[in-house]
Amino acid sequence: MIYKDFQGLKLSALGFGTMRLPTVNGRQDEIDQAQLDAMVDHAMAKGVNYYDTAWGYHDGASETAVGKSLSRYPRESWYLADKFPGYDLGNIPYVKEIFEKQLEKLNVSYFDFYLVHDVCEKDIEQYLDPKYGIYDYLTEQKRNGRIKHLGFSVHGNLETTRRFLEVYGKDMEFCQIQLNWLDYSFQSANAKLALLKEWLLAVWVMEPLRGGSLLSLAEEHRAKLSSLRPDWKPLDWGFRYLQSFPEVTVTLSGMSDLAQMQENIAIFETERPLTQEEMNALQSIAAEMTSKKTLPCTKCRYCTAHCPQQLDIPWLLELYNEHVYSGGGVLAPMAVEALPEDRKPSACLGCRACEAVCPQSILISEAMADFAAMLEKA
Repeated sequence: MIYKDFQGLKLSALGFGTMRLPTVNGRQDEIDQAQLDAMVDHAMAKGVNYYDTAWGYHDGASETAVGKSLSRYPRESWYLADKFPGYDLGNIPYVKEIFEKQLEKLNVSYFDFYLVHDVCEKDIEQYLDPKYGIYDYLTEQKRNGRIKHLGFSVHGNLETTRRFLEVYGKDMEFCQIQLNWLDYSFQSANAKLALLKEWLLAVWVMEPLRGGSLLSLAEEHRAKLSSLRPDWKPLDWGFRYLQSFPEVTVTLSGMSDLAQMQENIAIFETERPLTQEEMNALQSIAAEMTSKKTLPCTKCRYCTAHCPQQLDIPWLLELYNEHVYSGGGVLAPMAVEALPEDRKPSACLGCRACEAVCPQSILISEAMADFAAMLEKA
């Protein structure tokens, strides 16, 4: 197992994410404890020492099952990460109650790592509002040792990430972002990496394979990669890509069965960063994949100066592209939900003033109408 240094700790470069565990009869809240135990046994034997869970995983069952499985090993032999679930705004007033319940469910007295979960446009105002006491409570738990290391995960845009850091940043030690060879540019993970470097924060990675979608490549893309590395599968490319970023400390994988775990761990037994030629090949494929379904907005912002509704058109087109490429999902709806009604895609008048100045000749009014219809359907 590859290990990464973090403040005197040796963390396994591969972390076990427990969002997609084996279940009984397909029920998300009934985890197959025997299979989970076998997976944890293999992970521990192979040197995985970082285990990540969350309040909402498996409809609340993940924490309890993970706690049972890990309790079979000495507490000092594993590092545990959990999160405050503010993405559900109903949880916002209950940071203390949820934190205490998480300790109880996992049967531990402290968390090695604790995150403010899913900072995004939907919840940023609540996370920053002092009346809820989230910042005060979590930093207090860090001071009294019940949180050893405090960080956050982010699905929001760069500005939202920056706003969060301006308030929480001095107490943050690491940040978990969605990074893979498609989202490096597509979701501006490159800009987030640069921002985190400014704040001297360690980087954790979630969705390294974009929910498994990067394992199903078109034949021409597979052929292109095979010409460079005949013995590698898309799985190798996904994980080796992340091994090419020295700032990445832990890569989380939501492994669902023992065979998947064995395959993932085997890749992390050796560190083989990509060459520049190989990195370029992946970025070229990413550009081809996203260009087929998405709009070529360059964020020049000529459109915004001509919009009578003052819509943030580049931001809305970025969300549109994400929603179209992913075939749905929650990221775009969450971001749009946080907007006032007069700033949502549905507020577009269809006047086409923006289209008259768009250098890319994008039919913006049609995209806004399409986006609004998709969100309404969702």
